[in-house]
Amino acid sequence: MTPLPDDLRLDRRRKAIIAAARELFVDQGYERATLADIVTRAGGSLATVYKLFGNKDQLLEAVVFESAASGEALIREAAAAGLAPVPTLHRIAKGLHEHFLDPEVIALVRIVIARSICDPQFARQFFERTANPTRDALQDVFARWQADGVAMDGSPAFLAEMFMGLFVSDLQTQAISHGVGITPLPDRLQERTNFFIAAAGINRLAESPT
Repeated sequence: MTPLPDDLRLDRRRKAIIAAARELFVDQGYERATLADIVTRAGGSLATVYKLFGNKDQLLEAVVFESAASGEALIREAAAAGLAPVPTLHRIAKGLHEHFLDPEVIALVRIVIARSICDPQFARQFFERTANPTRDALQDVFARWQADGVAMDGSPAFLAEMFMGLFVSDLQTQAISHGVGITPLPDRLQERTNFFIAAAGINRLAESPT
């Protein structure tokens, strides 16, 4: 068997370490999970972890920024499907709802909240790499519709911010309350999305969702 090139081998090792760290951080918590535990699960050596990530804090950053990624790709994919604005927004809402309220994402956000108390820079990086690209993708969608003549009450930036709020508030509530907060049921999601569409005036010229 031909040996793998060093860069490909390291990339596979990096992905395995991130996957193992993500599982252990979610299952055991960031403080309890050790680098030794991660190496045992992922294979390889501590030397490789230090070479690829530097330390445990930087490994956490890699896990968070790759696992709790923004919904940017989801939004752009939905917008590219060619549907009218209303069904597109319902499709985006469903995707973001599933993405942000995934139990693993919620667990990682708890870690982010705890880490941000003593490391504001980490919090800024988290929003810059996750929430901000998602919001910007939404803003692009609203701006394109506006340029195409779709009626809407509010600027693309304002509407993107308001639409994101439908999901960020649930994510924060679930992360902080550990599920004690309001259960985000599908019917509630559709009602809130319809309320946003009506408040934004988008349904005046767009077809209703099927």
